[in-house]
Amino acid sequence: MVTGNDSVKKYEDIHFVDSTGPVWNYSLFSDQQITNYQNGTNYKLYELFGSHEIEVLGIKGFYFAVWAPNATEVSVTGNFNDWKRNTHPLFVRLDNSGIWEGFIPNFKKGDAYKYAIKGYQGVEIDKGDPFANFWEMKPATASISWDMQYTWQDKEWMGKRKKNNSLNSPWSVYEVHLASWMRPDKHNEDRYNTYAQITERLVPYVKEMGFTHVELMPVMEHPFDGSWGYQGTGFFAPTSRFGAPEDFMAMIDAFHNAGIGIILDWVPSHFPYDAHGLFMFDGTHTYEYADMRKGYHPDWNSYIFNYERGEVKSFLISSAMFWFDKFHIDGIRVDAVSSILQLDYSRTEGQWEPNKFGGNGNIEAIAFIKDLNETIYRDFPDVQTIAEEATDWPNISRPTFAGGMGFGMKWMMGWMHDTLNYFKMDPYFRQFHQDKFTFSMVYYYDENFMLPLSHDEVVHGKSPMIYKMPGDEWQKFANLRLLYTYMYTHPGAKLLFMGNEFAQTSEWNHHSELDWFLLKHDSHKLMQGCVKDLNHLYTAEPALYELQFEIGGFEWINLNHRQEGVIVYKRKGLSKEQDILVVLNVTPVVRRDWKLQVYGKSSWTEIFNSNEKKYWGSGDVFNPAIDCLLLDAETGLYELTIHLPALGGLVFR
Repeated sequence: MVTGNDSVKKYEDIHFVDSTGPVWNYSLFSDQQITNYQNGTNYKLYELFGSHEIEVLGIKGFYFAVWAPNATEVSVTGNFNDWKRNTHPLFVRLDNSGIWEGFIPNFKKGDAYKYAIKGYQGVEIDKGDPFANFWEMKPATASISWDMQYTWQDKEWMGKRKKNNSLNSPWSVYEVHLASWMRPDKHNEDRYNTYAQITERLVPYVKEMGFTHVELMPVMEHPFDGSWGYQGTGFFAPTSRFGAPEDFMAMIDAFHNAGIGIILDWVPSHFPYDAHGLFMFDGTHTYEYADMRKGYHPDWNSYIFNYERGEVKSFLISSAMFWFDKFHIDGIRVDAVSSILQLDYSRTEGQWEPNKFGGNGNIEAIAFIKDLNETIYRDFPDVQTIAEEATDWPNISRPTFAGGMGFGMKWMMGWMHDTLNYFKMDPYFRQFHQDKFTFSMVYYYDENFMLPLSHDEVVHGKSPMIYKMPGDEWQKFANLRLLYTYMYTHPGAKLLFMGNEFAQTSEWNHHSELDWFLLKHDSHKLMQGCVKDLNHLYTAEPALYELQFEIGGFEWINLNHRQEGVIVYKRKGLSKEQDILVVLNVTPVVRRDWKLQVYGKSSWTEIFNSNEKKYWGSGDVFNPAIDCLLLDAETGLYELTIHLPALGGLVFR
């Protein structure tokens, strides 16, 4: 039983052996919790493992628990004992669980510590706590004892969250790397804004721009800036680069109170070989596969979790649950799902071994992903899980009971590649490649897709978005506005990486902040305004989101003008009165008095024009009034006469 004692937990039903020496033999685990842990079904390990401030027999201190099944000795070392090994040894449980634990009286919150492990063949290792909630600021690598205390103020958001995060609500996601969105000193890469300073700047910006959600590139603690967070060592800790865990909670709280959801990028696919991290934790392959055909990731020079091991599965799913439970997040984007599912991912013949059925699927990893999604949606039915999966693996975003992997959404990588390749072309040649443009709707209904223009597309020599576009400066901006118009009116959720919204002219560089100085120029400032208006258009028009994952939400109207480069489609909501008509002119040729036939409506109004002067367009081709001629009263067929700006996207209601 747990009873309150100010901010410190007090455990009355304790497993107590003796209180002699610097460490008391004490446990928080029940036999059933141990069994569930070993079976891979204990998903709240963060309440048991790590360091926890508690009170035992009237004395405050910290309880420690760590899994090191092949260790022969484990002790706690830190600044509290001058980093001496073996002065504060933990007790190994006698149930063959491999768990070492103990209570250190008078241990203080904020103390730095590690586990001093004597492992396999007597090797001596100092490891950070896999369950630590707080870590020293890089380049230091010790864990910090902590006891997170925060009073949430987001009751209103949590009450509305089921609607805000549903699949038939708008999802316009702003992808952010917290360290480089904005810096206090753009010339000093080792200085960062605090969580509070980021909150002060980022929340109102996202709100004004009209994004519905923010996706944060991995904020879990990581030692190397250059990994962008994808080589993590702290699966239960927000990075200390910007402050304490409670500061990160306050930031999420502020987003929620502004009506904005939070998605965290989460990496259960691999981890780095840093000496203080998970690799060879007790001198053996504790968290990773021992067979390097499964255990080593050649793309990232890192190590792959052993999904077959119950303790590892419990660890990973507990990590995901931790962020939903303790930090009120609204979704996770699971990184590199393809590499998790496929044994032959980035491997050639002879570098991998087929599963017992002869296939390339990692059977235990598939089970892990399904259990992950089932558990999250069971306990948090008003959130979403999103897969970054780049292959044609079927049913990624279909329920597990229907044979799927159980994700809520999947990144539409095919749309991204085809769309960028299409828009990179000289407009003259687009007529020969229209199928590349329209192909996405052939397979769109296979999954619940999110359309990503992410960080991966503006690094490593791929060029920023604006320089992917052909033509002179005016045409580059017109093409980019046209691409964004297409993206925001295409079915599916949207994701735009920071800087894309104002046409950043350099590739993203994690060492420095975005090129905010570009907003002094009309071309960039007005591009930002265009994206802002597209966000508000998307959230204001139910036809653009209510049926965004259903076959009834989209209809091709005209694809028969390849040479002229005019493409027309309709977006539909639950009510026919909400229908939206989208006309794209993908050539730099103005087309006046364009005839267009459409069923069902006798009156249409232009509600968006990417060529307006307020977006740095020419502003000379628009449709203040639209001629609408009835051709067939029985079928309700009308002919519209409209004017199409060069490289322009028009939306009519």
